[in-house]
Amino acid sequence: MTLRLFNTLSGQIEPLAPADGQSLRMYACGPTVYDFGHIGNFRTFLEVDVLRRFLLLTGTPVRHVMNITDVDDKIIRNAAAAGIPIGEYTAKFEAAFFEDLDSLKVQRPEVVPHATAHIDQMIELVQKLAAAGAAYKTEDGSWYFRLAAFPSYGKLSKKDLSGMEDGARVDVDEYEKDSARDFALWKAAKPGETAWDTAIGRGRPGWHLECSAMAAKYLGESFDLHAGGEDLMFPHHENEIAQSETANHKPFARHWMHVRFLLVEGRKMSKSEGNFFTLRDLLLKGYRASSIRLALISVPYRHQLNFTFDGLAEATSAIDRLRTFHDRLTKTSFAPGESPALQEAAKKAREEYFNALANDLNTAEARAPIFDLVRAGNTAIDQGQMLAADRDAILAVLSDFDAVFDVLKDDDAEPTRKALVWAEEAGRLDEVAPELRASQSLTDESIDALVAERTAAKKTRDFARADQIRNDLAAKGVVIEDSKDGVRWKRK
Repeated sequence: MTLRLFNTLSGQIEPLAPADGQSLRMYACGPTVYDFGHIGNFRTFLEVDVLRRFLLLTGTPVRHVMNITDVDDKIIRNAAAAGIPIGEYTAKFEAAFFEDLDSLKVQRPEVVPHATAHIDQMIELVQKLAAAGAAYKTEDGSWYFRLAAFPSYGKLSKKDLSGMEDGARVDVDEYEKDSARDFALWKAAKPGETAWDTAIGRGRPGWHLECSAMAAKYLGESFDLHAGGEDLMFPHHENEIAQSETANHKPFARHWMHVRFLLVEGRKMSKSEGNFFTLRDLLLKGYRASSIRLALISVPYRHQLNFTFDGLAEATSAIDRLRTFHDRLTKTSFAPGESPALQEAAKKAREEYFNALANDLNTAEARAPIFDLVRAGNTAIDQGQMLAADRDAILAVLSDFDAVFDVLKDDDAEPTRKALVWAEEAGRLDEVAPELRASQSLTDESIDALVAERTAAKKTRDFARADQIRNDLAAKGVVIEDSKDGVRWKRK
């Protein structure tokens, strides 16, 4: 099955397949590690993860590169304020970023290059541009790309900059240049700043230069797909195209994927609005990592997501339905045989699921047939109509669903535990939700014992004690579920 994905460059939905007929080579812009990532950042990484997982599920090998920007103005400024080298400053935020990715079950790319380890490649690119007359050096020692050397500038973002006058600001920097439209390739060193001694002078790289150099090194001068958030389309991705295609005389990336911004409770996320959240903020409020993952990918990547706490609750409920159904399938014995109706339901759900994702990664439409199948399956079990072959067919569909969505396994305790450890180390335990704090004080063994005591109390008709145990556990974030298949409990 071939994925059809919207191409920002062409403005159309087009087939996405490896140009060489082998691995799909994709570059996704990674983090600038100067602070903890927020949920807007992670929506982009999660949507790229959906893309990656669907390609792998449908048999397309992937060579995925994601950069780490470990030098820029904010990093240099913050490290200087902290009185530590930039490498020491960025190390903790890089480690936190990957811990958060693991909590959200974002698969690691095949290659994760660091900007500071690829200065040589960046210098070579500047030299190629200078030889082509597309780069120039200013009096202070900085290097700029001459935008006039690339007439098709703006083809990705569809911006027309032909009427822009000198003096307007396109790319923010502090150095003099020939035209306002030109952008920095290499920034001359300032006193006390981190810098490198190179063949083009002492300084540090411009942000746009980093991605072009690293993408070419690991994917070639022309590759299949470039992805990132919509905020990077202009000027970052536009500048990558200009410098790369001017230097190499071939298309930089054939396909471009951009993920829309999210709103939080209907408003743009910002600290001043009080609706700015990192992953850790949400975990400390008692929300599960799996629920956050599902909520962030519940709306297709080209649509704006309104992230709400009601939406998080809906995601939690949806995951609980999936996990409960999966438990029923795996823990119940079924008679041999198959039901034509259930076999057809499983086949239909699988086809609709794959077709939805193959159509521009429509995650919302992909969920619908899965939950239709859950309802049909639960009804069949309740009525004694589920047979062993039906169970196997439905489990296969759930496996395909989870290969992309990855929320079936109940392993939310570990991300929460790590968040609590971090909160303690950071002196932020006062931000932990009381219910979560109480829940963490209970071990699984102690919960099992209380659930067993409740069951015994019900058998002796001591309903007051049974209700007290249920209520006490609920107050500590533990929910008891009674069903014909037995008693289960889970942490909220």
